[in-house]
Amino acid sequence: MDEGDFFELGERFAANIVTGFARIEGRSVGVVANQPMVLAGVLDSDASRKAARFVRFCDAFGIPVVTFVDVPGFLPGTAQEGGGLIKHGAKLLFAYSECTVPLVTVITRKAFGGAYDVMASKHIGGDVNYAWPSAQIAVMGAKGAAEIIYRGKSPEEIAERTRDYEERFMSPFVAAERGYIDEVIRPHNTRKRVARALALLRTKELESPWRKHDNLPL
Repeated sequence: MDEGDFFELGERFAANIVTGFARIEGRSVGVVANQPMVLAGVLDSDASRKAARFVRFCDAFGIPVVTFVDVPGFLPGTAQEGGGLIKHGAKLLFAYSECTVPLVTVITRKAFGGAYDVMASKHIGGDVNYAWPSAQIAVMGAKGAAEIIYRGKSPEEIAERTRDYEERFMSPFVAAERGYIDEVIRPHNTRKRVARALALLRTKELESPWRKHDNLPL
């Protein structure tokens, strides 16, 4: 960010996700980032609504969106389900999917399950997706996956299978090989890579099928 200047919006609401404005090489951008220091950065109903509203605002005024991902998943529990987590999560998915502005994404650490998908991934139309070497991209965490797949096995075997799962499925290089990530970058190169991607996307044009209006998940 230019001169380290960041103008945050909604700081006291749904602090597990950060939204705000910054400039990169003089150009205004909207920033969305999971906050792992609050609820481990999970997406809950409030965080989903907050981010969706911000992304829609940026798209309405032609402001590119840069997304930093460190999300272990959606917050589980009957309270969240009863409060409409699926509906509010769909709003964030809808907001990113309908974006016509440049979308640049950087995965810094965890990117698990459906929460990874809705955070401007390539699967829903993200233009450029980068990942740090520390990134982990998978359906779920290695330990939880190993305990489910190899239920009833000894703790030693579970530990071995966990390491195997991490190496075979969670590496950002595996994701890059499959086309989910455009490039694995070093953290100190993040600003340069994001700026380059935004410059390349400056003339982005997106054609959508004709329809009277979008069916927003209310």
